[in-house]
Amino acid sequence: MNFRGRSQRSLDPKGRFMLSPEYRESLSLRMQKNENGLFAPQNTAPVKPQEEFNSLDTEKAEIKVVITTYDNCLVAYPWLDWLKLEEQFTKIANPSSNVRAFRRLFIGGAEEQSLDAQGRIRLSQEHREYAHLDKEITIVGLTNRFEIWNPTLLKQGTEEIDFNAVSAELNDSGIDFAL
Repeated sequence: MNFRGRSQRSLDPKGRFMLSPEYRESLSLRMQKNENGLFAPQNTAPVKPQEEFNSLDTEKAEIKVVITTYDNCLVAYPWLDWLKLEEQFTKIANPSSNVRAFRRLFIGGAEEQSLDAQGRIRLSQEHREYAHLDKEITIVGLTNRFEIWNPTLLKQGTEEIDFNAVSAELNDSGIDFAL
C-alpha cells in the first residue's frame, strides 16, 4: 500500500499530529518482510503467515518511522525502507563534497519516531524549526514516503513549478505523462 494524497493536520502543543488511518495501515504493511527478509514494496511479493515474520504482530508491533530534513520540509520513511536507503548511502565510494554535505543534512537530520497508541507521531523541536512548522501542517504522500510541510511553503513551491519542463523531464525518464 502506497502513500498518496494530501491532507491537513494540526500539531498539538507537544508537536504531535494524528496520522491518517490509511497511512498507519501503509506503515504497518511496510513492516512485513518477504521470503528474503526484505520489505516487499507495494505488496508485490506474497505475504507469508504472520509467524514467519519473526513473530511480528503488526496489530501490536511498534510502528516506526524515520523522519529527516530535506528541501525545507520533513520526509518520513517507513523503518525498513529507511534501512535500505541507509545501506545504499554506505556503498558510495569516495563521495564528493556535495554528497557529503547532503548526507550530513539528510542522514544527520534523521530521527526515529514511533506511532503512539492513538496513531500520533511526534516531531522534535529541531525538525519543527527546520521545516517552519507551527500549528497547521500538510502531509503529502509520495508512494514510498510522505512529506510534512508548512502549508504556506508548500503552496509557494508548487506555484513556482514550470510544468512544461517537468513534463519534458518525465518524458526523458521514460514516463509518458501526456494529458
